[in-house]
Amino acid sequence: MTSACVASVGAPPAVPENPADPTDPADPVDPIDLADSPDPTATPLGFGVGARVTVAVMADDYAPLLLDVLSRLDGTGLVRETGDVSTYIGGHEVHLQRYLIDLAEDLARTEHHATISVLLSRGCPGEVACELPGGAGPRATDVPEPRRTGRYAAAEWALYPLADQVLADGTLPDHMRDIYAAIDHARELGTFRGSEHFVTRLEGDVGDVLATAIAGWLLVGRGVQHVTSHLTISLNSPSHATRTLDATRTLDEVTR
Repeated sequence: MTSACVASVGAPPAVPENPADPTDPADPVDPIDLADSPDPTATPLGFGVGARVTVAVMADDYAPLLLDVLSRLDGTGLVRETGDVSTYIGGHEVHLQRYLIDLAEDLARTEHHATISVLLSRGCPGEVACELPGGAGPRATDVPEPRRTGRYAAAEWALYPLADQVLADGTLPDHMRDIYAAIDHARELGTFRGSEHFVTRLEGDVGDVLATAIAGWLLVGRGVQHVTSHLTISLNSPSHATRTLDATRTLDEVTR
């Protein structure tokens, strides 16, 4: 995947390739993302919000195909760094969801069987330099609205609330409580298909599938500082009965 710069531990923060306009009140990226802030929860990059992404395309010409897809993606407000295993993408959750859905949709429209592996992380102590008592604390963020693409996906999803402290209101850490709440949200979105070994299976429009994982990650993050989530997506598999969906309805609504 093509890259720009990246913010990393021990290095100055990277400036996004296409930085957001700090004068635009509708833009979710706070202008202080590009400067030091004493409160690490104030900015996405300061709080270590980001993803590691790996894409595989089952095609002989996968390299030019991937480069063509990536050349069309909007990286506004994000920092990126490419490695030989995965690509790091950091920035506001709204921009992150937009980028991932655009990537998945464009890959699906190649009609080749493709997989996407996404590791989401926020509030990792290794990313957040914080001297606040009790750590940086949770960072509450609004859940972005899903964007449907009309392309079917199946996925396996795992969510890890890494809580190890009592909250200010006295709430005790309970990772299963948080995971079940996220699964209930997946049911509401119509993407939940069942529990399997170590994962939850999601199906539906790839925009809804990605939005489900990101929503669970953010909802748990309202009460837990460090939250990670892993999502593996399959597109255009020969075993899929369908590749396209009505973008105006959820898969549940289609199959009722």
